[in-house]
Amino acid sequence: MSNAALDRLLALLVIVQLVGGLLTLRAGIQSTAPLFWLHGLVGGALLVAASEKVRRSIGPALRRRRWRSLALAALLTALVAAALAGGFAWVASGRIWSIGPWTILTLHVWAALAIIPVLFLHLLPHRWRILRPRPGGDGPGISRRTLLAASGVAALGAVAWGAANALDAARGGARRFTGSRWLPAGGIPPPTTFYGEGTLAIDAAAWRLRVTGRVARELSLDRTAMDRLGVVERDATLDCTSGWAMTTAWRGTPLASVLDAAGAEREGSRVVVRSTTGWSVALDGDEVDGCLLATHVSGAELPSANGAPCRLVVPTRRGLDWIKWVEEVRVT
Repeated sequence: MSNAALDRLLALLVIVQLVGGLLTLRAGIQSTAPLFWLHGLVGGALLVAASEKVRRSIGPALRRRRWRSLALAALLTALVAAALAGGFAWVASGRIWSIGPWTILTLHVWAALAIIPVLFLHLLPHRWRILRPRPGGDGPGISRRTLLAASGVAALGAVAWGAANALDAARGGARRFTGSRWLPAGGIPPPTTFYGEGTLAIDAAAWRLRVTGRVARELSLDRTAMDRLGVVERDATLDCTSGWAMTTAWRGTPLASVLDAAGAEREGSRVVVRSTTGWSVALDGDEVDGCLLATHVSGAELPSANGAPCRLVVPTRRGLDWIKWVEEVRVT
């Protein structure tokens, strides 16, 4: 495989991996499992291709003394290596592995997100040419040699991904299809947040849930008013993007009941649930019926660190969208 072809392959793998990784942050139902398999397989191929790129490039770059380009390339290489090492270490470890307050999977995500601006700066000066053939260079088609080399990269990547999963199984690891490791069912989930926000102390007596937007009547509901709309208990799996999953019982008022009480126009609408912190999630109409505005978990009052006095439960999404400290439901 030529250097130009390798560059194009790397660009493709990085883009697919970043886009796929961002999509996995919110994919929480079994039908999205192929997205996670693709993420693992592409990660294996990226490991092989990036290793080959480093092997080919570091010597010529040092000889030409292109220190500025080399420094940026070194930063990009370090971030890619950190993201890949974090992902593969998480899969192969057989356990929830943390460094300080962060799991290895969280560090994997942060390193991957940091790749985006560095990759842009790396490509900005003159490397956009990898997206188009040079005159007299590789044609727009794919040569047999390039195709065979790319197939080899894919095969070696699949071997790397399979080996990590085999090692995990040998160590007794148990992961959900998302890659999250199971915690014992029925407990109170660990108090984690994606951006590391601190725990809010909200006065439950003064708290109100506002229902606004495309509704027949705007509402301001306290806990007692919400309870009057109906209270149910449902088992749901909280799958945290930091790498753990727990199935437990959540009790509260169905989101659909709150919308019905406000006379919401649900047909063709989106429902935005917003936190006191400003974090929000937009739900499609077909997701609303399964959602719960929870005030209790595992038979106990919802702890402040878990979003008291009210937290959104969305069985079709991952924990990133289980909004804590809910203050508003807006129909748009």
